[in-house]
Amino acid sequence: MATEEVDVNDSDDRRLRILIAEDETIIRADLRGLLEDNGMVVCGEARNGREAVARAHDLKPDLAILDIRMPELDGIEVCRRIYAERPIPVIMLTAFADRGLVEKALAAGAFTYLVKPFRETDVIPAVRAAAKRHEELIEARRWVGRSAQTISIGVPSQGGYVWPVDLHRHPDGAVSVSVVPDRVGPDE
Repeated sequence: MATEEVDVNDSDDRRLRILIAEDETIIRADLRGLLEDNGMVVCGEARNGREAVARAHDLKPDLAILDIRMPELDGIEVCRRIYAERPIPVIMLTAFADRGLVEKALAAGAFTYLVKPFRETDVIPAVRAAAKRHEELIEARRWVGRSAQTISIGVPSQGGYVWPVDLHRHPDGAVSVSVVPDRVGPDE
């Protein structure tokens, strides 16, 4: 199958190529329908974590939607592995609005999360926001790469809360991204 490389910076988000990793067939089908009905391309699906990592490697999607609890590898580990190989925006799906899981998902590289059951009015804006935040993060990393300063940015959540995130360039050139716990609000 031939795939078209699409820049996530492209303003036409309908062309985003999306990988869905969810062990429940009906949820995968619902997501596929929502995304395709909105003009987006589902380039692949995975039923478990190991399959998700392999498909992300082979298909090189522009964005991934991952269930947080999957067989073989959980979504947080899948997110880490995908992001380590090729940083892309990741949206986590969860049946649990647990702060600890949210923090782990964000630390692994996820841009946002959706709580199941979800609606089209949740999914499509989350996809667009994740793609946009990714574009901004890449630009911020480029800026950090040219400076020795820490940059503080806010990453908006689905519920409207802004997660405080710091970007810092280390002497070896590595850039770290961290949620700043002492600036996280009490309700998240």
